[in-house]
Amino acid sequence: MSRTDLIADVFTIIRNAIMAHKDDVDIPASTMVKGILETLKRENYIDNFKFVEYKQQGRFKVYLKYYSGRPAIRHIQRVSKPGLRVYAKTKKVPAVLRGRGLAIVSTSRGLLTDKEAKAAGIGGEVIGYIW
Repeated sequence: MSRTDLIADVFTIIRNAIMAHKDDVDIPASTMVKGILETLKRENYIDNFKFVEYKQQGRFKVYLKYYSGRPAIRHIQRVSKPGLRVYAKTKKVPAVLRGRGLAIVSTSRGLLTDKEAKAAGIGGEVIGYIW
């Protein structure tokens, strides 16, 4: 089965694993997914992830983070979709929950958080919101 939107599938896999209180989850690998997972790890939303060889594509095993039984990721949402891309200029990069959340922005310098994009003075495609 072909995937139209791998990032939306990844967000759904993570969301479902959190609702089921799983400790880890397998996600199909790609360069964009690796960048998203690196950002989530850097911002302390997940514990760790590692690449696992599987057929041609491979997979990432993602270890989810919980604080006293509550997940670190309360909400994860895809913003820019294949049918409707959402771009933000430098001064219009969204702040999620007044800075408490995280917006992942795909820029010319790679995947950055909303705060990093504002500090660098660049805009890009808004991939998703996490809090």
